Amino acid sequence: MPATVHDHFLPYVDRLAARLADAVTLVVIHCTELPDLAMAREYGERVLHDSGTGNSGHYYVDRDGRIERYVPGTRVAHHVRGYNPASIGIELVNTGRYPDWFDSRHQAMDEPYPPAQIAALKALLARLRDEFPALRQIAGHEDLDIARVAASDDPSREVPRKRDPGPRFPWEEVLVGAELERIRA
Repeated sequence: MPATVHDHFLPYVDRLAARLADAVTLVVIHCTELPDLAMAREYGERVLHDSGTGNSGHYYVDRDGRIERYVPGTRVAHHVRGYNPASIGIELVNTGRYPDWFDSRHQAMDEPYPPAQIAALKALLARLRDEFPALRQIAGHEDLDIARVAASDDPSREVPRKRDPGPRFPWEEVLVGAELERIRA
């Protein structure tokens, strides 16, 4: 079934750099590491950069399969260090390590991804392959941002800066028929 996308553009979307559809070669899978879509929206609207923009993915897929587009694919969103100009970010609503992202005792990421969410993601990937002719690669945020940071509970220990989409993400299921090659940094 084709992906139904609900546009809910961020207030600063026109300040994000424009690009041609042919520039998109990579899709990056994230999880929000927040409890719900409303909080993800709140984080996305925060202005963090001198350009008057913030950090967000292009698409957000809720647990029930609803897909919202915060940023058009022809704009560069800030979602992964070093790969933004050629990538589209897809955020899956999932608690991840919330609220203690960098606590060394809270790194598990136990929430599974519901079947409706994965089905919607697969439909979205098919749609993106049609819309972006150069799209050939896929990665998890954790595959590209491999930096480590001091643990919040014990600065002498390090934890991954990014772990999403995490160990519960069903890569094998998502890659079947995706026609995308998984890459890692």
